[in-house]
Formats: sequence, C-alpha cells, structure tokens
Amino acid sequence: MAEVTVRGIRFHIQTLDPPGAHLQDRPCAAPNHAGAFPAKGPPVVVFVHGLCGNLSTFYYSVAMPVTVAGARTVLYDMRGHGRSERTRTGYTTADSVADLFAILDALGHSHPVYLVAYSFSGVIALNAALRRPERIAGMVLIDAYGPGECAGESTTEWTEKVLNALSLTALGLEYGRIANQRCRRWMRAWMAGLDALINGTSLLDDLATIKLIRPAQLAAVACPVLAVYGEHSDVIEARELLVQHVPDCTLHVMAGCAHFILRDSARELLDVMLPWLAQHTGNAVPVVS
Repeated sequence: MAEVTVRGIRFHIQTLDPPGAHLQDRPCAAPNHAGAFPAKGPPVVVFVHGLCGNLSTFYYSVAMPVTVAGARTVLYDMRGHGRSERTRTGYTTADSVADLFAILDALGHSHPVYLVAYSFSGVIALNAALRRPERIAGMVLIDAYGPGECAGESTTEWTEKVLNALSLTALGLEYGRIANQRCRRWMRAWMAGLDALINGTSLLDDLATIKLIRPAQLAAVACPVLAVYGEHSDVIEARELLVQHVPDCTLHVMAGCAHFILRDSARELLDVMLPWLAQHTGNAVPVVS
C-alpha cells in the first residue's frame, strides 16, 4: 500500500505507469491550454473518486485502460475515505482542492495534469481548475455535481440533492445485490467506515458550505472539458450549464444510464474518454477488449 503524508494527513495512493514509461523522454505531442508543453514523459491523469467512495471506483473500471493507452495515472483516497486518514475536520471544497495539489506536489507532478472526476468530485475538479488553471491541462467530468444558476436551484436544495445521493450510497444501493459472504463482510467493513465518516467528522457540516459554480465562473474555465452524463442523470442542469458556458466543452450523453456510469457502462465511457484524451495528449489509443 503506497502512502504520502501531506498537510499533516496520511493519504493512500496508487500510481500506474504506462508500458515503456521509462523510455519516454519527450514532451506530449499536444500543448496544454496555455500553449506550453508539460514536463517530459507520459501525460499524467489523476482520478478523483466521488463522495463516500474510494480509489477502487476507478481502479477496477477505467484506470488500467487509460494507463495502457499511454498515461501515467494517479489514484488516491480522499481525506477520510478508503485507507486515507480520517480527520475530524477538513472536508470543505478548499481543503479538498488543497489536498489534491499537495498530493501532486509530493509526487513531483508540478506540470499540468488531466483530472477525471466522478459525481461529487466534479466540485473539486472545477474549483481546482479555477483556482490553479496553470496546473490543469484538461478534465473529464462524469455525471458531475457543481454547476448551478443564481436564479435556479438554491445552494440548500443542491446540498440536499448531494446528501440524498450520499444516503443511497450509504444504504449500499450503488453496489446492487451482494451475492456472497466475502462481499458481505467487505460491505459491513465499508459501512462501518462510512458511519464513522458521516457521524464522526465535520463532513455534513462542510457539505452545507459548498457554493454552486455559477455560469460566470464556468466561462473562466481555461482547459478543455469532456462532460459525460447519464441520460437519466439527476444533475441535468449541471450538464447543460457546462455545455453552455465552458468555452471548450464536449458533451456525451450515455443512453439509458443514470448516475452510476462507472458501474453500468464503463466500456462506453472508455470508448468516449480514450479518444478525447488521445486528442488532447497526443497519445495513441489502443483497442480495449
């Protein structure tokens, strides 16, 4: 188990190198949005999991194919999640963004990276791109929360929607029917950790302080964005705002899908995400079986 300690917190991480990474001594074939090439070597793709999840969300779905496609991938458990240290406080958006950049700094990734964010972590990715645009080369947002209009849904209503999604996850509905005893033991351990996170930290109070990302802020997003949303997503407004206001945004709607795209349609997600990453990083896209 790999770990880094930053900002006084221990984080569980996983890094995956593409085939022949040690032989790559060249910049990416495509410049980032600022017109500069990243540091030499393969592009870096960072996966940020959703609320109450962990890095396995991506590790067992799309991270390996992205690595095989030529990217150096970074996965980490957010503060209080998975195998990372659980602190009493520190679950605000600002803390999550600071944690992200501190982890990247500790790993030596000071050049622009690509973020892949799912669900609630869209809030983190968008705020990271707005606060440190020189550090973010592009983003893939998967059924992501965050955008909202002043005249539309209030912050309170949006927070309630996030908490409702959290409740569904807490009930284990995301994982479907648990078929065997080993999985049931794993679920019991996961639920115990989730209970400690929800009831033993400031997570819920910090969620209530989240600010919607307004259209004017979305217009300031300088990097390219791939927005992938389910046809039956419960955050359709966020999807529409991204397309309307982010200067360089490509939208793909997953037919028949709701929120759990990584569980239900990982292959289709890869069919969309790999060519987009290839276009923006200059890496070839292999056949994914």
